Amino acid sequence: QKNGVSNGTLYKKTFIEHFEQAPMYVAVLTFLGFGVGTIFGYLRDFMRAWGLEKRNIAAEREQQKDFVPLYQDFENFYTRNLYMRIRDNWNRPICSVPGPQFDLMERVTDDYNWTFRFTGRTIKNVINMGSYNYLGFAETDVNALKTVTIELQKYGTGVCSTRQEMGTLDKHVELEKLVAKFLGVEDAMVFGMGFATNSMNIPALVGKGCLILSDELNHTSLILGARLSRATIRIFKHNNMQSLEKLLRDAIIYGQPRSRRAWRKIIILVEGIYSMEGSIVRLPEIVSLKKKYKAYLYLDEAHSIGAVGATGRGVVEYFGMNPDDVDVLMGTFTKSFGAAGGYIAGKKDLVDFLRTHSHSAVYATSMCPPVAEQIIRAMKCLMGLDGTTQGLQRVRQLGKNTRYFRRRLHEMGFIIYGNDDSPVVPLLLYMPGKIGAFARRMLEKNIGVVVVGFPATPITESRARFCVSAAHTREMLDKVSTA
Repeated sequence: QKNGVSNGTLYKKTFIEHFEQAPMYVAVLTFLGFGVGTIFGYLRDFMRAWGLEKRNIAAEREQQKDFVPLYQDFENFYTRNLYMRIRDNWNRPICSVPGPQFDLMERVTDDYNWTFRFTGRTIKNVINMGSYNYLGFAETDVNALKTVTIELQKYGTGVCSTRQEMGTLDKHVELEKLVAKFLGVEDAMVFGMGFATNSMNIPALVGKGCLILSDELNHTSLILGARLSRATIRIFKHNNMQSLEKLLRDAIIYGQPRSRRAWRKIIILVEGIYSMEGSIVRLPEIVSLKKKYKAYLYLDEAHSIGAVGATGRGVVEYFGMNPDDVDVLMGTFTKSFGAAGGYIAGKKDLVDFLRTHSHSAVYATSMCPPVAEQIIRAMKCLMGLDGTTQGLQRVRQLGKNTRYFRRRLHEMGFIIYGNDDSPVVPLLLYMPGKIGAFARRMLEKNIGVVVVGFPATPITESRARFCVSAAHTREMLDKVSTA
């Protein structure tokens, strides 16, 4: 399905996303592959039970058979018999900066992926197609990191306190002012961990008697935050405005279950770029619905801040919209900025409320100063405050690389998902046997890729997920597409 929208009022340019369906025979072969794997899994479990094959995984002792079981045998079936076959494609340790190329520690297994051992050899200059280093700020250039080195010598590595006690430094204040200026909002607050920015702040914003409308493909951090809040959660189909509007309309008409009272708050949770699909949120339509039904909007820009928009200011800039249209702007520094942590930005009242009520502000240790300085360095570069146009060049280079790589894969006949401007490029593999084979063959050609399968994706939609960077050269992208 190729989805193009340009209605002249909400969208200022054509919005094109690809979600092409696989041919029927591919779906049949995919199910067949899982079926064969499952049959052999039962056979091997039978052999393990009778001592014909070594049992490598933890099991109950005979003396404990009358107790509540510690290990759920059937629940571990997938891990034991399917995941173990391809486990060597994950958790590969790298031993260099995760730039456009990295060095990989070679490891081998002698027992079919149950355990691994290192050979002591390093695989050098592997092309990195898996890190979220969108703007290439994950680097070790001495001149670039000069200010970070100075801050490290001045402040050390740790803060050893929370923001509300003795952990607020001048560096944090400087960073928060810069983030607010970068986003064009009144105020911002930064946190030491990107995942916790969602999981610890959503419960501070909503609670019992509130309604959360969540996109079905939202990240785990959003889902966890929503569950911890104890608010009612309802799911709408991915980027489907009819599904969202129906939920909003029903929420207004019927109110809370049983009591029929009006909801205290209705908040819509969406992401800027969806990290498994490579699709971009339909922000103009969602803002329109939010205003129509007087709901709040929480926008997670973890993958989109720095990665899209003419100057890297995320999906709000990408669609030419006003930041004030989004009630809660959330993002992370773990990707485009080559650092760690996250932020929440918006109205000053919102940020002041979080400074007092956020679990992350009250209990979590503050962001360490060298990390704060790295974010300041990258953000000033993007804004041109360092006296160069290097930041703008990086944003433009990322756009060029993204469109070039996606076009190459389309021309070669692959099924790839997502928006033409999204640097997250999922290439569909479908069949379970291809998951391991693809990653292994690519590594043989000195290319590091991330492969993803069930349960992180639907069972029939296994994929390789490429992440394009501004630091990739045209030659690197050509080598990857050729391989």
